[in-house]
Amino acid sequence: MKRELPKRRRLQPGPAGNVVMATVVGNDGKPNIITLGMYMPISINPPLVCIGVAPRRYSHSLIEENGEFVINTPSIALEEQMHYCGIKSGRDVDKWAETGLTPIPSLKVKPPRIEECFSHMECKVVQTHTCGDHTLFVGEVLATTVNEGVMKGESLDVLVARPIVQKNHVYYTVSEK
Repeated sequence: MKRELPKRRRLQPGPAGNVVMATVVGNDGKPNIITLGMYMPISINPPLVCIGVAPRRYSHSLIEENGEFVINTPSIALEEQMHYCGIKSGRDVDKWAETGLTPIPSLKVKPPRIEECFSHMECKVVQTHTCGDHTLFVGEVLATTVNEGVMKGESLDVLVARPIVQKNHVYYTVSEK
């Protein structure tokens, strides 16, 4: 038997999704980290990704100020740090100091990369769209770096990289069939 869910829960039974850690920086030069479940590649040529960020989030204003962000992909080994960066606000805490994550300079944009993550996509905002209670930031990927050990030729080996997948703050990674 199927049941209809109320409006506030209509997205609930959707599939588990990727988790990324975006780094941003405001005009003051202070970097921040935001954990996002709303991430999606949307074009190969040009390479474009989009992220959804609620306007009330501190990182939303930083992206608007600078027009750049970096998508950092954490492995399941970073589950605790990733979760912390999703439940705390950079308005109130220094997430870098609290998590022990290491900022490293990016190649093409101002926000730093997270050393401990296995891949990084440096993005310049090329479009924004208001979508209900979130802003969709479309970013052109200007540079991508990846740890060599997680690549099999030119492709990501997800069994080695072990990216995080989540649903309802329950975190998973991939495994063999």
